Amino acid sequence: MKNLYIYCEGPTEESFINNVLSQYLLDFDVYARPIVCMTKRTNTVKYRGGVSDYRKIKAELSNICKQHKNEAVTTMFDYYGFPSNAPGTGSKSRSLFERVAYIEKAVEADISLANLFFNITIHEFEGLLFSDITAFDTNTDAAILVQLFKIREQFISPEHINNSADSAPSKRIMNLLPGYAKVSDGTIISARIGISAILAECKHFREWVRRIKMISS
Repeated sequence: MKNLYIYCEGPTEESFINNVLSQYLLDFDVYARPIVCMTKRTNTVKYRGGVSDYRKIKAELSNICKQHKNEAVTTMFDYYGFPSNAPGTGSKSRSLFERVAYIEKAVEADISLANLFFNITIHEFEGLLFSDITAFDTNTDAAILVQLFKIREQFISPEHINNSADSAPSKRIMNLLPGYAKVSDGTIISARIGISAILAECKHFREWVRRIKMISS
C-alpha cells in the first residue's frame, strides 16, 4: 500500500477525498490522506480552507513534500479563483485543458520537489457533480432536475461549466438549491455518482486519477 498526501483547498475537498476518492483508490493499493491548506495561524487557532496568495500554497506545500519526501504528494485546488500570482497563470491558450496543464507544470517547476505532482480541479469541485444529474434527485424535485440537465447540456463536459462569480458550478447549484450544503451534500451526491462515472465524464480529473494509480506500480 502506497501513501498519498492530497493538499486540498478546503473541507469540501477533504470530505470528498476521505469518503469517496480514498475508497476508490484503496482498490489500487493507494491510501489517500487529505491535508487542508491553512490560510492563517495564530498561537491558538488554525484557519482552514481557501487561499488567495500562491506564496502560502508554495510554502505549505513545500513543507508537506519535504516532511513526506519518500511518499507522493498531489493537490486538489480549484481553477476558479486560483491565485493570479501563481506561475503559469498568464497562458493565452484557447484550450482550457492546456491552460490548466501549463499552470500545473509551472508550479511543479517552481516548487521543484520530485515527489510532487500538482493538480487543479476544473473549474471547481462542484463541476464534477454535473457528471450525473440524477444523483441530485433526493435533494430536489423534478423541475429543478430539468434545469440542472439544461445547464449540463450547454457544455462539452462538466469541467467546461464556466468560471465566474455568477456562473461557476457551485453558484449555479446554490441558485437552484438554496439549501445546498457544500460539504455534506457535495460528498453525498459525489458518492451517489461514483468515481467511475466522474472519470468517464471529466477528462482532466481522469488524467489526475491515472497519475495517482501509477504510484503503486
